[in-house]
Amino acid sequence: MASQAVKLLGFWASPYSRRVEWALKLKGVDYEYVEEDIFNKSPLLLQLNPVHKKIPVLVHDQKVVAESFVILEYIDETWKQSPLLPQDPYERAKARFWARFGDEKLFKAWSAMCSLGEEKEKAVKLAIEAMEKIEEEIKGKKFFGGESIGYLDVALGWISYWLPVWDEVGSMQIFDPRTFPATTSWTSNFLNHPIIKENIPPRDKMFLYFHGRSKALSSVRPSSVA
Repeated sequence: MASQAVKLLGFWASPYSRRVEWALKLKGVDYEYVEEDIFNKSPLLLQLNPVHKKIPVLVHDQKVVAESFVILEYIDETWKQSPLLPQDPYERAKARFWARFGDEKLFKAWSAMCSLGEEKEKAVKLAIEAMEKIEEEIKGKKFFGGESIGYLDVALGWISYWLPVWDEVGSMQIFDPRTFPATTSWTSNFLNHPIIKENIPPRDKMFLYFHGRSKALSSVRPSSVA
């Protein structure tokens, strides 16, 4: 696949953007990456994604696909090598369910990092409850996809790297290795995969960025998840 045929608009610190990159690299798809300034969105981004005006956006042979989960499925259906989603319909449905669960429930960790007082406590509690459910799902497995990385690993991969950073920035402990040993083991397996290991942002840069976002958002809107 020629690199100019596939283009990805993303943002270095976005877990949504990164999961798409992981999928492309696991599939061996060459692509052109375009870094976006999410605080000063380019005319190209606004043109390609006029509905949500957000990254990530995938362009393949002039076809535009938005929303990270939609993009993941498009990638999996377009490039058949190294399939991400399970072949069994029930297992596919489960993978989709847990992927959305992670974004809808565990992403409360972002809210917790950017909040203060009671709002923070409530968000931490909800995130920990979500982690408990994910811990049960990964028990006894190397990856959510079995012996190799699959759709759900890519979808929830942000837990392995972003969540510990958010914990540190927010002075909280949602991801406690002692409480969640199975998830901790999966995290190690995931981050040590050669493709994943080579495609994660520098941790110190992540810490500085999210510290700045947390400070800005908590001072303006304590309960913001923007």
